[in-house]
Amino acid sequence: MGHVNMQSGSNAFSRELNERPFKPTKGALACMINSEIGAVLAVMRRNVRWGVRYAADDDQLEHSLIHSLKGLRKQIFSWQHKWHDIDPAIYLQPFLDVIQSDETGAPITGVALSSVYKILTLDVLDVDTVKIGEAMHLIVDAVTSCRFEVTDSASEEVVLMKILQVLLACMKSKASVKLSNQHVCNVVTTCFRLVHQASSKGELLQRIARHTMHEVVRCIFARLPDIKNNQLTLANGTPFTGREGDAPNEDHAFTTKHLENGNVNTEYAGQPSAGDASSDHTNKLASGIDANKLEIGNGLESSQNGDKLMSEPYGVPCMVEIFHFLCSLLNVIEHMGIGPRSNPIAYDEDVPLFALGLINSAIELAGPSFSEHPPLLSLIQGDLFRNLMQFGLSMSPLILSTVCSIVLNLYYHLRSDLKVQVEAFFSCVLLRVAQNKHGSSYQQQEVAMEALVDFCRQQTFMADMFANFDCDIPCSNVFEDLVNLLSKSAFPINGPLTAMHIVALDGLISMIQGIADRAGNELPVPEDTTENPEGYKAFWTMKCENYEDPNCWVSYVRKMRHIKKNLMIGVDHFNRDPKKGLEYLQGIHLLPEKLDPHSVACLFRFAVGLDKNIIGDYLGSHDQFCIQVLHEFAGTFDFQGMNMDIALRIFLGTFRLPGESQKIQRVLEAFAERYYEQSPHILANKDAALLLSYSLIMLNTDQHNVQVKKKMTEEDFIRNNRHINGGKDLPREYLSELYRSICENEIQMIPDQGSGFAVMTSGRWINVMHKSKITTPFIICDSRALLDYDMFSILSDRTIAAMSVVFDRAEQEEVLQTCCDGFLAIAKIAACYHFDQVLDSLVVSLYKFTDSLNSYSVAEAILAFGEDNKARMAMITIFTIANRYGDYIRSAWKDILDCVLSFHKLGLLPARLASDAADDMEPSSDLERAKPAPSSLSTPTSSGITPRKSSGLMGRFSQLLSFDVEEPRSLPTEEQLAADQHTRETIQSCHIDSIFSESKFLQAESLLRLVSSLIELASHLGNGTNALEDEGTAVFCLELLIAITLNNRDRIMLIWQGVYKHISDVVHSAIMPSTLVEKAVFGLLKICQRLLPYKENLTDELLKSLQLVLKLDARVADAYCEHITHEVMRLVKANATHIRSHAGWRTITSLLSITARHPEASEAGFETLAFIMSDGAHILPSNYILCVDAARQFAESRLGEVDRSLSALDLMAGSVVCLVRWSGEAKNVVGQEAAMKVNQDIAEMWQRLVQALRKVCVEQREEVRNHAILMLQRCMTAVDGLPLPTSSWFQCFELVIFTLLDELLEIALQSSPKDYRKMEETLVLAMKLVTKAFLQQLQDLSQQPNFCRLWTGILNRIERYMNVKFRGKHSEKIHELVPELLKNVLLVMKTTGILVPRDDIGGDSFWQLTWLHVKNICPSMQSEIVPDHELEQMQAKQRKDAADGTVLPPSSETAV
Repeated sequence: MGHVNMQSGSNAFSRELNERPFKPTKGALACMINSEIGAVLAVMRRNVRWGVRYAADDDQLEHSLIHSLKGLRKQIFSWQHKWHDIDPAIYLQPFLDVIQSDETGAPITGVALSSVYKILTLDVLDVDTVKIGEAMHLIVDAVTSCRFEVTDSASEEVVLMKILQVLLACMKSKASVKLSNQHVCNVVTTCFRLVHQASSKGELLQRIARHTMHEVVRCIFARLPDIKNNQLTLANGTPFTGREGDAPNEDHAFTTKHLENGNVNTEYAGQPSAGDASSDHTNKLASGIDANKLEIGNGLESSQNGDKLMSEPYGVPCMVEIFHFLCSLLNVIEHMGIGPRSNPIAYDEDVPLFALGLINSAIELAGPSFSEHPPLLSLIQGDLFRNLMQFGLSMSPLILSTVCSIVLNLYYHLRSDLKVQVEAFFSCVLLRVAQNKHGSSYQQQEVAMEALVDFCRQQTFMADMFANFDCDIPCSNVFEDLVNLLSKSAFPINGPLTAMHIVALDGLISMIQGIADRAGNELPVPEDTTENPEGYKAFWTMKCENYEDPNCWVSYVRKMRHIKKNLMIGVDHFNRDPKKGLEYLQGIHLLPEKLDPHSVACLFRFAVGLDKNIIGDYLGSHDQFCIQVLHEFAGTFDFQGMNMDIALRIFLGTFRLPGESQKIQRVLEAFAERYYEQSPHILANKDAALLLSYSLIMLNTDQHNVQVKKKMTEEDFIRNNRHINGGKDLPREYLSELYRSICENEIQMIPDQGSGFAVMTSGRWINVMHKSKITTPFIICDSRALLDYDMFSILSDRTIAAMSVVFDRAEQEEVLQTCCDGFLAIAKIAACYHFDQVLDSLVVSLYKFTDSLNSYSVAEAILAFGEDNKARMAMITIFTIANRYGDYIRSAWKDILDCVLSFHKLGLLPARLASDAADDMEPSSDLERAKPAPSSLSTPTSSGITPRKSSGLMGRFSQLLSFDVEEPRSLPTEEQLAADQHTRETIQSCHIDSIFSESKFLQAESLLRLVSSLIELASHLGNGTNALEDEGTAVFCLELLIAITLNNRDRIMLIWQGVYKHISDVVHSAIMPSTLVEKAVFGLLKICQRLLPYKENLTDELLKSLQLVLKLDARVADAYCEHITHEVMRLVKANATHIRSHAGWRTITSLLSITARHPEASEAGFETLAFIMSDGAHILPSNYILCVDAARQFAESRLGEVDRSLSALDLMAGSVVCLVRWSGEAKNVVGQEAAMKVNQDIAEMWQRLVQALRKVCVEQREEVRNHAILMLQRCMTAVDGLPLPTSSWFQCFELVIFTLLDELLEIALQSSPKDYRKMEETLVLAMKLVTKAFLQQLQDLSQQPNFCRLWTGILNRIERYMNVKFRGKHSEKIHELVPELLKNVLLVMKTTGILVPRDDIGGDSFWQLTWLHVKNICPSMQSEIVPDHELEQMQAKQRKDAADGTVLPPSSETAV
């Protein structure tokens, strides 16, 4: 039987105990007591014995019991005092006498008990009632010594039940605080005895008895939190210490007399039922219970003091005795000689289960208050935990479950005081049973696993285990062992998934979820503790300054964890080669550079995992250094206050005693010397200690070696140790105690290797108790994520592996969802602490479950994926991780993108996925809305390219069914429709588009990995068998790449190099128009369109990339030229103000120049150029020459109407305004050199302009040719504001005007009139051009040395033009116009004093040369311009001026 579970009958009883009616009035109480008297008397009169009058020796006519009841009846109504002022003994005693009388039968006793119960439950008695303490003592004494005659079993059970009622009512009464320690112990004694006696009675009584025992214990220990610690001091000032926790065979405090017939102490006429499995064992325990008293433990120094303490109001003393008694009930196995590995049917689990339940109740209520009272805490640390360790290995799953519940409560309330005990329980019980290292049954393993999971669900459990054990060098790695156990237990290796696997998985996920709940973005990654800049420091001396302040202990435990990990590596080296192991430890600064005996000894003493055989041989060696190490090693032990057997156990537990006698001698001499040094009270000298230690080892071998048949007796042992104490005998009691200790608990001569999972024996328990005294304080971890980083580094890989296997094997949706939740929790933690590799590993593990997308045909893949719940859940989890924690994904982007491409190949993604990913950009322009450009990211096809296959399940099925047109098309089945629905819901839940649209929030490294993975996937396409499908996928990859680029405009340079290279590779490899190259080109243009307004510093870089368009194959360029031009126009119109550099404009104008020769593109190209050049809106010094050249291309182009060419010429001529404006602005430039540089640049631009116009002036089309000459004339005459140097004009005449005149004359003479029509008019315009240009600059030109040469060149060309013939005849227009133009020039020259007569010595003068040419052109012109009389006047004036010394103008002196 386990815990008492009250059912129908006991529930009513429980309700009756808990109900408390309102407090009655004085009269009502008198009536109630009167009624109870009547009830008792009525029952008594039923018996002839009580109903007949008789006369005795004292002449009484009625029995004293009846007499007292009647006397009470007479008094109750006459009392004038308040009930609180009346001694309760007056109205209780008659009833108590009936209860204690051995003459009354069970019915009478039962009614009297009911009367007392009623008085107790009416709240008549409370702490303010007069003499309440004595009254409560009377009640307890009477009930615990209740006597009655047994008439039948039914009435007997009723009386026993009422006894339990009254005792529980006493403990629940407000006046219970007046009970003494002794009386409370008596209550517990009686209740336990009734529990035992009820085992042979009915089921109802058994349940009520057990329930009452539980309630009594709960009532007692519920008061512990309210008790102050000062109750633990005796009257004489001696502290109350309770019992020693490590005394395994101490006599029980509870003792009983033999049972007598007819009462609670009685042996009933009816024997216990033979079928009661627990009666025999319970008899053994209960046979020692004393009905009248509970003895005080041996912790009290005098019985007088103990009696006085036990008579005081109950508190800690009685709780110590009761708790010790409950712990002693667990010693049943030792008393019976039955081990935990015995057959579970061979011993009864009822008593230990009952005791464990009572203990658990006490701990649940008193909880943390135990730590405030050392005697109680000592019992828990010693007796209780020792028994829990034994019963934890019980073959009964029920006992194991109860033990685990108790340990969980102890951990929750008292873990700071139970560090070593908790470690021992986990290492030697829970982990051992769960790993099946104890020969445990499946049920035991399941219970242990469930208990471990319960621990894992505690908020701070993992951190507590890690900080206190895994980061403490002498302790085992409880947290890591637990993680290993759970991860291995979650693996269904070869069999199906079982409940055990699920439980282990729950434990792992509980750990992960606990860390995830604490994880937050604000948590920093812990500093690296792998380096030790301080050099050597003895690790065994390291202490934390404050074990309560996380600011101190967090860094401390991390450092100790690092040391422990390195130490374990060194230990492994040592176990293989001690010398190399020590050298390694020196190299990592865990031992000093120069070894000393003390450091080696401390290593042996405090390092865990060393081979104890090697340590024993090392310590026993005769080498002088080893001997020094041995003595230093012994000096690390503290044997003060220990018996020699305990000291020897502790000493020999750290190494294996070597087999050679000399080595044994040296080791024991060191031990004896240390023991005598610290415990000299009994032993005379160290030789006595040596001899006695030898004797104990020999006794241990004799008693526990199976080959020794004749065992040494106690007398033999005492006799063997005579006269060893300095010639005297040791005390006989001392030797007897040593003998019994060795006989009962073997000294383990072969210690356990390592630190965990050993069977807990009594000898090892002694070591545990010793370790608890020297261990470091327990670190209390709070709910903050102080060590989560360190724990997750241990937990992550194992958990992912285990969860992946369970996810693979599981079919239940609940289990799958649990795994997915665990995966997401791992992802959250990995992202929080920047575990990039963990996140990648997680995604890769999940990706393996999505194979159904790639291993079938299209329709089969859709159907398989829609029906595969596991694959869909894995897919949703993958994309949830990508969306939430993409910042820390690295290599796993490839797998995520593989999933995206798989959906795309199946046609399951939305058609505008890539475009939607960039839909946060500005809306399209009017042009884009008006013209459906095939370069849009969302448009999959272009002219001449096969359209993409229809997407969606219905479309795919239709395609499959259309292969055979003769067969009728069938509709999709219900399964296919359901699969399609599931698939689409899954895709919708994945939020795939968010990955790309939110990529702007990704961290830089993650973004780079995403882009590089996408490029890598796209680059490997085309190697498959389905080229068309590969191209579609490559296009989709490119769309995604462009979308990512557009979304990351603020950090475009981070990814631009890779994006540009990929687009460049696509462009360079294209030899024919295709969707892929179309996407590349127009994607590049879109990037430039979108990013230029935001990234002015990258304008050149972006525009430089457009040079790829210029490198397109001719066929490809021709196919897309019109649309390219439209995109360029959009780019220019939107971003012209952002383009400032020459390189950027060169790319733009180059693209526009190409369109001048393309029929479809020229219109848009010229519109773009006009936008740039009109009114000089966007003409800059950096693009002036480029724009002029581009305009010339359109002027010379014969595509389109002539008006376009004329407009292009207008744009060229109109650009002069910009030069004038810049010239004016140059005046404000600070610095003469800067102004000169600007003027030089303007002159150069003007030269390039007129040269470009000169080229168009020879155009075959007369409209364009003539208009070009006019625009050239306009450019030469509208330069008043331009700072053109005279040299530029000379250059202009030589390279532009003269060249133009010569070319036009040549065309007129040599070309057919059909090819060049109306050349006569063109020549006239050319003559006007030259004369106007000459006259405008005449003053400046005339001052230059080369003026005469320039003038001669003009005259020569005029003369040639006069002689030209058209169709064999001179041109009338020329002959009419040219003389007039020449005459006008000469008149201006004459007026300005440039053309005047003068005498030259040695050659023809300027005057003579001019008229010589003029005569050839028009002989009569000289007389018209300079008549004879005017000529004489001019000559006379010249002679006079010469006589006067007047200097003539220099130009008139210039000769050719």
